[in-house]
Amino acid sequence: MEKNKIQYFKNKLINEQSRVLDLIKLMRQNGVIDSNSEMATELSFYDNHPSDVATELFDKEKGIALKGNEISVLNKIEDALKSIDDHTYGKCRSCGVDIDPERLEFIPYATNCVSCEKSSDNKKPAEQNNRCVEEDILGSFFKYSNKGDVGVDQEDTYQDVERFNNKLDDIIEFDDEDGYVEPIEKISNQQYKSQLPD
Repeated sequence: MEKNKIQYFKNKLINEQSRVLDLIKLMRQNGVIDSNSEMATELSFYDNHPSDVATELFDKEKGIALKGNEISVLNKIEDALKSIDDHTYGKCRSCGVDIDPERLEFIPYATNCVSCEKSSDNKKPAEQNNRCVEEDILGSFFKYSNKGDVGVDQEDTYQDVERFNNKLDDIIEFDDEDGYVEPIEKISNQQYKSQLPD
């Protein structure tokens, strides 16, 4: 690569680096990252609604993810600046071919050419195949069977829940007006007052 092109990309990388550092600083000032202010001021979460705690936790995790992404970009920029010093900038790390200048214009810290990047993306599992192992086992129990196989399917599961609810109805007394009433709640104020000493 020509010396003036390398200097151009070096300046582009330095500008991108300062932009990312400014973004991290701005996120820190706005409390997007490294913010424990609300969570740290609470002595106990007992009185908080679970959705409030979940929102705070979600915001904290989102901030961690955003910060992690920007730090990852910073590391790639630093590697690209080192590769300029090593005279390897603009070469694909996988195949050694020159990376297209249009790609470097868009992503100045790119380490692979387009074809190598596509092949590395194809090696990653597709999201629909990137599932937990338990789903393979559980999925076979909870599906409709139209082959006449004997097993547990969704209909059987529903019937089990319905049987349990019917047994529960026999055990628990229901008041027609108020629904379920525990025996202690059936005591009226008059009955309670009559038990008190005069």
